Amino acid sequence: MGYERKDAFHARAKREGLASRAAYKLEEIQAEIRLLRPGDRVVDLGCWPGGWLQIAARAIGPSGRAVGVDLAAIEPPLRNENVIALVGDLSDPAISQEILGRLGGAADVVLCDAAPKLTGVRATDRAREEALLEALEARIPELLRPGGSALVKLLDCPEADQFRSRLVRRFAAGRVLRPRATRKGSSERYLLLRDFRP
Repeated sequence: MGYERKDAFHARAKREGLASRAAYKLEEIQAEIRLLRPGDRVVDLGCWPGGWLQIAARAIGPSGRAVGVDLAAIEPPLRNENVIALVGDLSDPAISQEILGRLGGAADVVLCDAAPKLTGVRATDRAREEALLEALEARIPELLRPGGSALVKLLDCPEADQFRSRLVRRFAAGRVLRPRATRKGSSERYLLLRDFRP
């Protein structure tokens, strides 16, 4: 049996005005570990449809700023005054400078709930996942301040395991989380990295 797209989290997101059910994953992680703090600068890589930006905006408050980037524009645009959503390609090195300019400096936290658009063709999908992870591995060190944190979605594949082992070395601590809001049967998990060491 396939997963039910419009499950209880989907219905709740609609009711509460959130862009996606995925918002509850970040909300749950935030409640557990307080990743985001008032006044933080936050980057959301692969921000469409905007649910994580909405949760981040609440957590960082009016003194904070969140900048998201995705290939797709968020529609309708988010109304949070402390959020900017850019349309751009994570594989483009120039995007880091644009993000930092809008953010006003290096990020305290980098978030990523992105996943490649899957085709069902194994070789193609693995190549897309690898390309996304390579882009993240390049962008995170460019965007994050020393001592900052990152939270990145991983899918169950060898490329993700290799990415995790390489990226963890650049942080003082790392652990894997699986929020309750994750769909049943999904292989996704989240890599939490603390205390970035450039």
